[in-house]
Amino acid sequence: MAHIGAAKGVVIARKRARAVYQLKVTLQRIHPPVWRRIQVWEDATLAQLHRVLQIVMGWEDCHLHQFEIGRRIYSVPDPDDDLYERKVVDESRVRLREAFPRVGTQFEYLYDFGDSWRHGLVVEAIILPDLGTEYPHCLAGERRTPPEDVGGPSRYEDYLEAMADPGHEEHETLLRWRGPFDPEQFSLPAVNEQLQRKFRSARRKQRS
Repeated sequence: MAHIGAAKGVVIARKRARAVYQLKVTLQRIHPPVWRRIQVWEDATLAQLHRVLQIVMGWEDCHLHQFEIGRRIYSVPDPDDDLYERKVVDESRVRLREAFPRVGTQFEYLYDFGDSWRHGLVVEAIILPDLGTEYPHCLAGERRTPPEDVGGPSRYEDYLEAMADPGHEEHETLLRWRGPFDPEQFSLPAVNEQLQRKFRSARRKQRS
């Protein structure tokens, strides 16, 4: 859009507004579903999106990860990638608006190559920001992610069965391992507080 000066006929281009991406994230092969709806700046890198996903999903960021968009893999490049003929695009150099420029784009985020936690993501909307909201922001979500190192989706079902039955032979061992676990637990205010704390500190470091 442009504004035309009436007196001199000068065209003054308006600066393009910084948009926000709204994404839905769903942990695959888990029922009932564990999901989040998040909003992130369009110029956030995939590396920054990784940090957002770790917070909103409740992971501990102690395993490898990658994004799979079409046939391309985006992650943290490693010298061994060439040995395994694994072509990886540096996630810190790719922004959301470049990786998926349109609504409806679907892609995957894989966390922990051993347990293989696959997250399906879809771009639900590209919107203008709300002046009263700090981004990144979590709009909604349900249920808690499985404990780290539980063994993947199938082992997670076994874990829940053992935790729900005090008479199960593994109940006490698993209780000592991680303590009590409520799969329905999810606190939206706590997640947004963590996001604000994480990204405010990151912005302060960039300015200093």
